[in-house]
Amino acid sequence: MRTDPASTAAAILPLVGGPANVTSVAHCMTRLRLGLADPARVDAAALRALPGVLGVVADDTSYQIVLGPGAVARVTTEFEELMRGTAAGITAAGDPTVRSTTAGNPAARGAVPSGERRRDAAPGKAVLRRVADIFVPLIPALIGCGVLAGVAGLLVNNGLLPGLAPALSAVASAFMALIAVFVGHNTAKEFGGTPILGGAVAAVVVYPGVAKVTVFGTALAPGQGGVLGALAAALLGTYVEKWCRGRVPDALDVLLTPAVTVLVAGLATLYGLMYAAGQVAAAIGTAANWLLSTTGAFAGLVLGGLFLPLVMLGLHQALIPIHTTLIEQQGSTVLLPILAMAGAGQVGAALAVYVRLRHDTSIRTTIRSALPAGLLGVGEPLVYGVSLPLGRPFLTACAGGAAGGAFIGCFAMLGDHVGAKAIGPSGWALFPLLAGNRGPAATAAIYAGGLLTGYAVGFTATYLFGLTHLVRATAPAATRPTTAAAAPAVARITASATTSASARTADPVSGGTTAPTSDPASVQTAPASDPTTVQTTPASDPTTARTAPRPPI
Repeated sequence: MRTDPASTAAAILPLVGGPANVTSVAHCMTRLRLGLADPARVDAAALRALPGVLGVVADDTSYQIVLGPGAVARVTTEFEELMRGTAAGITAAGDPTVRSTTAGNPAARGAVPSGERRRDAAPGKAVLRRVADIFVPLIPALIGCGVLAGVAGLLVNNGLLPGLAPALSAVASAFMALIAVFVGHNTAKEFGGTPILGGAVAAVVVYPGVAKVTVFGTALAPGQGGVLGALAAALLGTYVEKWCRGRVPDALDVLLTPAVTVLVAGLATLYGLMYAAGQVAAAIGTAANWLLSTTGAFAGLVLGGLFLPLVMLGLHQALIPIHTTLIEQQGSTVLLPILAMAGAGQVGAALAVYVRLRHDTSIRTTIRSALPAGLLGVGEPLVYGVSLPLGRPFLTACAGGAAGGAFIGCFAMLGDHVGAKAIGPSGWALFPLLAGNRGPAATAAIYAGGLLTGYAVGFTATYLFGLTHLVRATAPAATRPTTAAAAPAVARITASATTSASARTADPVSGGTTAPTSDPASVQTAPASDPTTVQTTPASDPTTARTAPRPPI
């Protein structure tokens, strides 16, 4: 069932504690990412029960609500409108809520101050989450510029449109040339500093004039250290700014604090951070090349097999700095094509479920609606709508990803490296962005071979082993559980949907379907995030009845 974005946003807001509890709003390709002041105020069960919500990933003070590609951007826009309206004294969704001064102010909507974060949060996981929050807003530009770079490369390689190709290259390369500035801006925002000061300090990294500065007997190079240097520079600038705020008199704050911040952090960047970050970036490139050249098959197997769990936990975005560093340093990232094999394993597993459960109309409709996104590398609809609720297909999908990664890794050991010029797309969408040392045709063939391997192994493993645990269930088909708190929101969303509740059809975004209640043979899929919900099919088909096990997390 397609849902109205405004209704979905209005339903989500009170369930996450209202606007006063929301400190930041952002989204990636499939998830609405909310920073929360008090996670205890969230009604997670009610969120999972909302139509169109594929799953919820909670961590410390942040919540990721999985909505699927396309829908997430529309819902985020409506959600931000609600936040701004509530901050102006407007009641959102008919529920009186406390006015929020932070949520409605774009300049103040940053991450939760570190002092307000839960003290029992895992430090390592919290760091990865914050790094991801810095780079996630950059993904749309990375995708757009990467696609244009791929088109420009095709034009140059084939000698087509010689007048247009340089212009496309300039448009595609401008963002990457200045990405350090955007990283600095987002870093300062995430850690509670002034975003523009973070960008100003990080701009030192890419300023051409740094070539005149000598450090340790060697002249600096513009861009040395890349995004890692920019992140460190902005983080230092944020701490310097906070130190100044507490000591400079109010009358002089507007003059001294920005000047001292830029001066101290800028000089530290020139005479220490750029050099150190450059060494770290070089080590990352060397390590990646060594890993694939010497242990390519094993490395590909591990990376391809473990990437789906990272996606499920929302931690895959923390790899963006590594991808970006490799692109800056070598022109492409050799890790992304291997990690993309996880999506191939997921597609293969979904196809096996589709073939094996031939009488389960609900799960088959879910697969049909989510498969196009999966082929293009957006795996959350299949993960939360198919493999996680079924349990073992998630593991067999990981096996398919491991096999595809090992395939590409084997060629890397033979000297045939496959990389990607930009990050964001995967699956079939990655073909225009591929780069390799053996020419476009050979590179595309190796990548295609990896995809086919992932499809085949994911399909075979799921067909033979992924569904053998399903048992006969006699419980009547049940719809998604609706809690008392979620009932009004569900009713509003259902009323605004383009399809009536009596004849619901597949939602290509959420990956969930319900059949008309008058059809006794209809089946329902349980929400991916609720492992205890029982899923049933008609008792007459012993091969398709199942009880959903706890997902392997």
